Amino acid sequence: MFSFQFIKKSLVVALSTLACLPFTRACVCSIDNSFNLGAPANTPSGPGGLFWTEYTFVSQSQNWSGTSSAPAENNPHKLNRTNWVTPGFQYFFNDQWGFSATLPFGNRLHIHDHHDHGEHAEMGESHMSQKKAVNWWGLGDMRVNAYYTGFSPDMSTGINLGLQLPTGDWQQPGIGRNMQLGTGSVDILAGFYHRGKILGHQDWHWFVTGQLDAPVITQAGYRPGLEVDASTGIYYTGLKFGKLHLRPIGQVIFGNQASDSGPAADSANSGFQQLALSPGLEVNYHPFRVYGNVAFPVMSNVVGNQLIAPCTTQIVVSIAF
Repeated sequence: MFSFQFIKKSLVVALSTLACLPFTRACVCSIDNSFNLGAPANTPSGPGGLFWTEYTFVSQSQNWSGTSSAPAENNPHKLNRTNWVTPGFQYFFNDQWGFSATLPFGNRLHIHDHHDHGEHAEMGESHMSQKKAVNWWGLGDMRVNAYYTGFSPDMSTGINLGLQLPTGDWQQPGIGRNMQLGTGSVDILAGFYHRGKILGHQDWHWFVTGQLDAPVITQAGYRPGLEVDASTGIYYTGLKFGKLHLRPIGQVIFGNQASDSGPAADSANSGFQQLALSPGLEVNYHPFRVYGNVAFPVMSNVVGNQLIAPCTTQIVVSIAF
């Protein structure tokens, strides 16, 4: 019979996902609203390991200023489409201490206005605007975290502390620092989660998570803005078909990032607050788990002009051992 201990144990992936998403950070002139904090239906309950691969797709194409849409001509950036594939690993030595590591790999298509000062300028058509597309692959920033879950016997509360390392590509030619796959910074990561039963019901659960991402060591004149993300929601564990368990999940996600700073930053067009609704479904068949969700922004408040995505899609496949 499917063990509920596995159900509880696997959510370290949620805490790991929360702490290790490589694409949490938004890009200047384009909000990457994929700060989804992951599937919270499972929490750690003892020693063991977990491998997972996460795929996230986000296509930022809508220009936004303040709390409403803005004319596309106000933003030289037209499209920022990213596919992230993130393998991850976590291991708990006992029911109190564990660690995780992720190393993302991404593909990004970026389209922006390009002013031709060459051949057309000689013909008297200086500053003629054209669209330029750049498509490249590269590593994102690695994240490593340590976890403590010993606050209660059922491990319903946990915290994490870790680092984001500058393994990501931040020197792609023709692309600003704020549009790179990597930030080039070392960040301190700190977060928490808590879960509980709704009115003591065995099958209905609630959760809350939070994550701080604070750059502390930067390079080449670019400091990403400090970021805080949070999520809260409910999930149901009563849908069981033999060894197959289905768990619908609903969460509200909030992201807040300060404006970037430094001579290589575009401070006037970075920084945001965003609120998103994210329905999801988790499928468990021991020892495998598949989780997917879609996040829809319902409120965006941005500094300057930035691109936002109408939705973000995430799929996580994991195996416990």
